[in-house]
Order: sequence, then C-alpha cells, then structure tokens
Amino acid sequence: MTIAERPWWKDSVVYQIYPASFKDSNGDGVGDLQGIISELDYIRSIGVDVIWVCPMYDSPQVDMGYDISDYENVYPPYGTVQDMERLIAETHARGMRILLDLVVNHTSDQHKWFLESRSSKTNPKRDWYIWRPARYINGERKPPNNWLGNFGGSVWQWDEHTQEYYLHLFCPEQPDLNWENPETRQAIYKSAMEFWLQRGVDGFRVDTVNMYSKGDMADAPITDPRSEWQFAGLQYCNGPRMDEYLMEMNEILAKYNAMTVGECPNTPDMARVLKYVSAREKQLNMVFQFDVVDIGQGPYKFQTTPKNYSLPDLKRAIERTQVLHRGNDGWTTAFLENHDQSRSISRFGNDSPEHRVASGKMLAMMMAALSGTLFIYQGQEMGMVNFPLEWGMSEYKDVDSSNYYKMVAGRSGNDPEELMAAKVSLQHLARDHARVPVPWTAGENAGFSTAKPWMRPNDDYAVCNAKQQQTDKNSVLAFWKRMLKLRQQYGDLFVHGDFDVVDVENKDVFTFSKTWQNRKALVVLNFTEKERELALPAEVRSQKMQLLVSSVDHVKQTQLSAYEGRVYLI
Repeated sequence: MTIAERPWWKDSVVYQIYPASFKDSNGDGVGDLQGIISELDYIRSIGVDVIWVCPMYDSPQVDMGYDISDYENVYPPYGTVQDMERLIAETHARGMRILLDLVVNHTSDQHKWFLESRSSKTNPKRDWYIWRPARYINGERKPPNNWLGNFGGSVWQWDEHTQEYYLHLFCPEQPDLNWENPETRQAIYKSAMEFWLQRGVDGFRVDTVNMYSKGDMADAPITDPRSEWQFAGLQYCNGPRMDEYLMEMNEILAKYNAMTVGECPNTPDMARVLKYVSAREKQLNMVFQFDVVDIGQGPYKFQTTPKNYSLPDLKRAIERTQVLHRGNDGWTTAFLENHDQSRSISRFGNDSPEHRVASGKMLAMMMAALSGTLFIYQGQEMGMVNFPLEWGMSEYKDVDSSNYYKMVAGRSGNDPEELMAAKVSLQHLARDHARVPVPWTAGENAGFSTAKPWMRPNDDYAVCNAKQQQTDKNSVLAFWKRMLKLRQQYGDLFVHGDFDVVDVENKDVFTFSKTWQNRKALVVLNFTEKERELALPAEVRSQKMQLLVSSVDHVKQTQLSAYEGRVYLI
C-alpha cells in the first residue's frame, strides 16, 4: 500500500467526547467546551490523535443535542462559537485533529426551517420536511404507514394547524428533513457542513447516514402482532437515492480533505456496506457497523436478558466487520463503546470489583489489535462500568430508557415482575451508562464539577478516576497507553493486517491472528474468570514465538489467568 493510499485517518485513534459529561469548567453541573480544552493534554497522553465531539450545537436537548435548532450556534451551557474556534485551534496546536457530529437526517422542531415549514401548506419551506395527509380506516384518522419509531410509537406526528402528519424517525421533536428537495440539501451542506469546515474541523461522524432516502414508505411487515407499529429499519435505511446523496456530500468534503465515518444501522448486506466505503465510489471513508454492539440485544433492544450471547457469537460479529476491507479498496472501524452503548466491561467482560481491571485490560488488548480506524469512548480508557441495578429510574435521563420503562408499565399494568425485568435490561444495555460524568478525581462530584452534576457520577469513582490511574502503572489507563504505543509501533500488522479467527467454537478463549505480508501476530484472550489452558494452534507451535505483551504481571507457561490477554509475534 502506497502512502497515497494511506490517508491520515486510516492509522488514527479517535477519542469520542460527550460534552455534557466530560468536564465542567464553570460550576453549573454541566460539562462544556472549556472543560474539554482543559483536558486536551490528558487526551493526547493516552495516545490518540483525533477527537470527535458529540453534538455541541444549539438545541432544546430533547435527545441530548441530536435535536439541533441551529447548526451555526453552540448550546449556551457548553459555550460559544468562539469557544469552539478555540477548541479547534488548541486541538490542532497539539498535533491532533477534530471531528464533529453531523446530524442531518432531522432537525429540532424548533429549527427556523421547520417553524416555517409548519406555518402553512403554501410556505416555500413546506417541502423541506416530509408531510403527508392522513389515512382513514373506517372513518378513523390513521398515520400514513405503520412504521415504528426508534424511540417507540409511530413515526408520524399529527399537526393540528396544517392538518397533516410529518415524519420523525426519532422523537416527535425531531422532524425528518426531505432530502428529495435539492434546495434543502444545499442548505444542509452550507449550514451544517461548510460553516464548520471553514473554521477548520477535519471531518464528521455522520449520524444515521443511511436514512436520508426513505424509499416508497410502504407499510412494514408485521413482526410484532401485539403492536400497531412495526419495525421498519429495513424500509427507511439504504433507500434508492443514498449513493447519489452521499456522492454529492462528498464533493463538499473533498474540497477540505475532510474525513467521514457514517453510522450505518440496519445494513445486513455486506456488499451494500462495501459500496458506502469503497474509495472508488467516493461516498464515505468508513462506517460503524453494529454487529458487535448489537450482540445479545432482543428484537427490540431491551427485550432481552443480560449476557444473552456466547463467545462464538461475539467472534463471528467481530469477524464480519474485520474482513470488510480485505482485498478491496474499502476501510473498516473498530469500536466497543459510544454514547449510544452501555459500558463494554459490563457487557463483554466482568464488572465485579475483582475482575473489572483485568477484563478492562483484556478488552483494550483486543481492540488495539483489530484492523481499521480505532475509536475509544470517554472513560473507556479508565475501565468505566455500568452504574448499579439499585439506582432508581430517576437516574435514567435518556428518552429511550424512560420510554421503554413507561411502555412496559403500560403494557403490563405495572406488573412488578415485568418492571423488574425491564430494569435489569436497562441496567445492562441503557445508553445512560455512557453518559454519567467522567470521574477525574476521588474528590467531591468525582472532580467533574464544583456543583451537583446534571447526572449522578458512578459510585466507584473513588477507585476509578483519571488522577489515580495516571500514577498507577497497573491501571487500565496505563495499559491502554501501552497498547496504543504497540499499535503504532506495529501499525502494518495491527491496523492494516488481515484478521483471522483461529478457534471460532471455543466458548472461553478467543484466539485470532493478524497477518501483514510475511509478519504474523497471534492474540489470545481468556474471556472467563477462571484459569484456562493455553492451547496454541498446531501451525504456530513449531514456529519461534515471542511474547510481545501480556495483560497480567505473572505469565504462566501453560495457563491463561482469568481475563488474561496475550499477543505473540510469530
């Protein structure tokens, strides 16, 4: 691969920041842009070279900033456009790059475009959103189709003033933009993209990137007979004009050499994914596929029991995303956490006090050895875990969590058993776990703020905080730093190498190899709390093996310790 084929984003490690929960600089209990600026040196010390800032735009915050009322302004509790310009400059001054979240499938219902669109059927911006007349069945008014929204209920909201429905795939306060209208698209590019590209941002994580073309909007098949609303993700994702829209968007991005990573749900067809990320197609640089983080979720995410998967399921999911770019001109990503996922140690490792650190290190090793651009979410580098089951529902701030709990309460008539099952599922999978304040110290409010934080810090901040881990050579943070150095040192092998699973059916140990030209590494990970036999594949036993790194201090010859990971050079 020539240097020309290795743009900067391929070898990057990206650190995702959720502004409300990162660090509060002015004592109002909410994280802000100055808080991010104050910890840029900490972020850089981990070994990352790109930051991605979740939506910091002006917003009523119905869906934590993913409901944007003004793309060209900053949410006042976070700061100002000037603060953003300073954050961009300070990031660049440290040799790092900065990505913003690009949310252009929908806006807030408070955006001036929607206020105009809603004002009358003859308004010039009426067609900037998706409006449809009602259906009438036996004289009863019904929405235009049976689609289920991402946060429950119908995707259609009745507007009394103009006597039509508008489409919202998420909250009713998040009306979908009409990408079919070329005037709308040009306004999006100018306001949401160029405004910030001109100020120096280096690219975007593109929210719900495959939902802009909605197809024919026909009814979805009935998969939940108990509900009036049916899962429609395969209807409204990957519609007929997606290629055209993304190529048009890419023309803007190319002028600024900006990168894109698209959020790509409901896309089981790998050929479709590859088309999005093929360099030749000029659409997106890479996407997030959700095979790995969707493991163990029910058909409706929360309708499941914790740890409802086997290790072979996880291996196959990782393999599907790891082989995406093999033998073609595409690229892939590696991630286990983001603002929409619960904590990876709680989901894939063991968050009990005695195993938290060990399983956090093992997962760090796995991630650092995977191909593609690596993404880390704030707090993941410290081994943060989900908050406990004992916390009341008032601590769950996310609309997705509260909607689900209310739905179960309504559907079951407040049945205590069903409500408890809902709570167990939320404690395992809710997005809230990623949104608790980052613990900076063992002091008051976890060192996040001098005031009571907007969300309760996790109870374990006295033992899991940045200050303590920065001076502890055995911490999860210290191990992440070590692994990211190794990833950089062996970039060909770990970032660009070919991934192969060695022992798919082994339910306890995950072994995979990485190959680049004539170099090879073997990664062995014990996913259990018991010692396991170190069973190396026959073809490597006869070869010279060098132990490059283990996640434990005392390495045994023939046994793997609980949650131990090892990397061998063959």
